[in-house]
Amino acid sequence: MQLRYVFTELGNGLRRNLSMHLAVILTLFVSLTLVGLGVLLNQEAKRTAEHWGNQLQITVYLCSKHDGNPACTAPVTDAQKSAIEKVIGDNSQVSNYHTESQADAFNKLQEQFPGKYDGPNSPITAADMPQSIWVTLKDPNQFRDVESAVVGLDGVSKVQDVRKVLHPIFATITTLKWGSVGTAVFLGLAALLLVANTIRLTAFARRREIGIMRLVGASTLYIALPFLLEALVTAVAGFLLAAAALGAFMKFGVHDRMSGDLNFIPWVGTGDFIWALIWIGALGPMLTLIPTLVLTRKYLKV
Repeated sequence: MQLRYVFTELGNGLRRNLSMHLAVILTLFVSLTLVGLGVLLNQEAKRTAEHWGNQLQITVYLCSKHDGNPACTAPVTDAQKSAIEKVIGDNSQVSNYHTESQADAFNKLQEQFPGKYDGPNSPITAADMPQSIWVTLKDPNQFRDVESAVVGLDGVSKVQDVRKVLHPIFATITTLKWGSVGTAVFLGLAALLLVANTIRLTAFARRREIGIMRLVGASTLYIALPFLLEALVTAVAGFLLAAAALGAFMKFGVHDRMSGDLNFIPWVGTGDFIWALIWIGALGPMLTLIPTLVLTRKYLKV
């Protein structure tokens, strides 16, 4: 009988405040969707940094067979490469470095453009790719110090500051990420206010019934259980809608469009999508159950 009463009150509460619950669900839906997008964008930034190098890196390209630099009359020799590595390794501004062979560079090119450079008829082979040295700096502002140390050395074609290439990409991703998270925070506050108003109105409508239950010795948890279940239902509904929206974004936005037109960028995948679902799956109930637990102690006192 007790569980039957709880579920009966749950149904009555959902019907009694249907418009308010729908408002909470829609607010949670938008808020959780934006949080999920923020998580995906954060993962995208990590993937981009891992694939193209972080903002503390510069790349020293060595002379190759078809180099456009007039100073590169021949491909870099092993002796020249060793001398360049010694200069880089002895520089106090260098944290660490690693070399990228022609084969590694060609494999990266094949990954960025699947199918375009495969097979014997490929317009580019591994022999056409330049060797490079990827240098991680202790301070990105000291780029010129390292550049001046290696530019002009025999075997060096050019020095590229990866920050110049990646900065617009990182800036866009960061802006979108924090914009979505910031908007989600405001919508989360709106959801909290809606939850509080729903509890206050429901408690007021049931004040006589709650008073009787208090007189017969009903516990606070038993009285508050329908409110908690209502909060859980709205959280689950908001989570499911947000999960569907993120799934649609992954399907139609990333896999079908961006992965086709911009397949050279390492886009987020299924694992990142699941990680975003874990985040919003934990956040959704927190936005409804925690304020419900706190506010029922206030509004259910008779």
